[in-house]
Amino acid sequence: MKKLSAAILIGLMGLAGARGVRAQAKADDPLEGVWQGYDGELRHVERQLIALAEATPEDKFTWRPAPGVRSTSEVYMHIAMANFYLLSTTGPKMPDDMKEGMDTSVTSKAEVIKWLKRSLEAVKQAHLKVTPQELQQKAVPERYHATVDGMYLRILVHNNEHMGQLIAYARMTGVKPPWSEK
Repeated sequence: MKKLSAAILIGLMGLAGARGVRAQAKADDPLEGVWQGYDGELRHVERQLIALAEATPEDKFTWRPAPGVRSTSEVYMHIAMANFYLLSTTGPKMPDDMKEGMDTSVTSKAEVIKWLKRSLEAVKQAHLKVTPQELQQKAVPERYHATVDGMYLRILVHNNEHMGQLIAYARMTGVKPPWSEK
């Protein structure tokens, strides 16, 4: 009986270890989340936005490709502020500590990443709670008619749009996107 118990315990430990290895391999997969519906696609762009921001040196956050064009930090803050605004059209309130002009006044790498993560987490948590019926309800963006589902799609598309912009910024400043090394 002791041998059987030990064999079962070793087997279970092996399964747990294998799951951990698969989970790590999945996390390291640059395509993790792609083709896995809204939540998967959001995880994918979230992971890439954060990885690129973390890989970008502090001094590159003030870089801009030309006068009058958003700097790197301004693009990230634009994403964060847009995430909160677009999400607010579906019901959740805007953060009390988010102030007008933050897209240009918040420039430090640490603060920018904090706001970016916070906005992405807010979108993720809100989407996990929304029901299929709520997705079909009307949202209230400025002068447009949309559903809650449409607003979540807009958030995803907007994040990916600016991901492309940030990849271009990174490459112009000598920063290689971390996932392109895999």
